[in-house]
Amino acid sequence: MKLPKAIIFDMDGTLVDNIPYHRDAWLAFLKKQGIHLNESEFHAQNHGTIDEMIRRFFPQIQDNQLLYELGQEKESTYRERYRPHIREVHGLTPFLQSLQSNGIQALLATMGDPPNIDFTLDSLGIRSYFSFTTGGHEVTKGKPDPEIFLLSMQKAGLKPEECLVIEDSQGGILAAKRAGLHVIGISTSQSPDELLSYGCDQVIVDFEELGRGMFG
Repeated sequence: MKLPKAIIFDMDGTLVDNIPYHRDAWLAFLKKQGIHLNESEFHAQNHGTIDEMIRRFFPQIQDNQLLYELGQEKESTYRERYRPHIREVHGLTPFLQSLQSNGIQALLATMGDPPNIDFTLDSLGIRSYFSFTTGGHEVTKGKPDPEIFLLSMQKAGLKPEECLVIEDSQGGILAAKRAGLHVIGISTSQSPDELLSYGCDQVIVDFEELGRGMFG
């Protein structure tokens, strides 16, 4: 494999296998607000930034501060539920160390907001490996729009052909492909066949496998 200048990592479902915790936090939060959804109903609306999602679930609310506070309540619920269980996807830290040793930048491009980015990077102790982080609060359109990947590359001064993306979701894969990027799917929450059907170029089960493929 030709080594890239940078690897752009998604966060949720990629650095950590946390998607069930986000889902359960959303369902509990929405139930508290009087919105009762089953998992499939929620899944159909689970895309975009936290702001986009809150506005989708609460179209009757126009007060931006109240919408922000609702979003923060949901994210706080998630962190409380996941904090006792947080751990990195297998092989992540050694893989980040290999990137650093080989002069390859690690970039983060996530729909997560600053508190969730801080929670993940600092809980895992991996913040120092990332040259740039880009969160959902910095873009106007969430994945599957390519804006976040374009901004991430702009920060690093890189072109699509110089980067790889690691993603776990359909929206993330579509966003990366729309940005002209080579995408590696990681099968934390979806099957390899599903990931390939979304358009990713390769599938891995964890970072140990990717490290073997890239560095031998």
